[in-house]
Parts: sequence; C-alpha cells; structure tokens
Amino acid sequence: MAKGKTSLPFDKRGGVVAIQRRLLKSPAYLGLSVQAKVLLLQMQVHWRPDVPVGFGVREAEATVPCSRKTAMNAFNELREAGFIKLVDDSLFCSRAKSRTRTWRLTWLPWAYKAPSNEWEQANHEA
Repeated sequence: MAKGKTSLPFDKRGGVVAIQRRLLKSPAYLGLSVQAKVLLLQMQVHWRPDVPVGFGVREAEATVPCSRKTAMNAFNELREAGFIKLVDDSLFCSRAKSRTRTWRLTWLPWAYKAPSNEWEQANHEA
C-alpha cells in the first residue's frame, strides 16, 4: 500500500505569503534597496486577486519603518523596476472621502488575469 503525501506543517493562522524563487533570484530584485524589498513584501501581504493594493507613503513609513523620503524612493524604485504599477492616484479632500494610492503587483494575478511580470521586461532592457 502506497503512503500518502504528508502535508507540510505551515502555521496558517495568520495566512501565508509565498514569493517565486525566480523573482527572488532575478537581478531586478537583487538590485533593489533593502527598504524597497521590505515594501514589496508588505504590499504583498495586502494583495487580493480582485482589487488593487491600497498602500500609501504613510503605511510604508510605519511598516518599513523609514522616513517619508525613503518611503517615496522605495515606491519609485519598485515602479521603475516594474514590480508595481499605479492604478489610482491618491486623493485628499476634507469634504469628500479621501483615498490612498492603489497599486497592481505585476508578479501576481490581478482582476483575475495572469500576472504581467513587467519586472522581467524591465530586467531585459537593462
């Protein structure tokens, strides 16, 4: 009688975040600053396949942790490397409802479509 597969003992109570090895070993990822790498992980924690990730500079300042300028630089770095793409810009209005910037993570499915993996194309151009 054949033995069945044993499941790995992951602690799934808080959820699991998995990243492709191909991405982690890529020159595009390895060339990122430490703050940009942490921001990339923090944004993936908020990822859902049906909605863009709402994550702004204030959240980055608190979770990375870093200064406002460093957080802004980390967002720019991820955008230029092709890891994130802006969906909606932020809006602050005291009378209306304010909203944070929303992002698409290019290495993950979005709107139930396959990942665009723009970080790979950006890597080939360099």
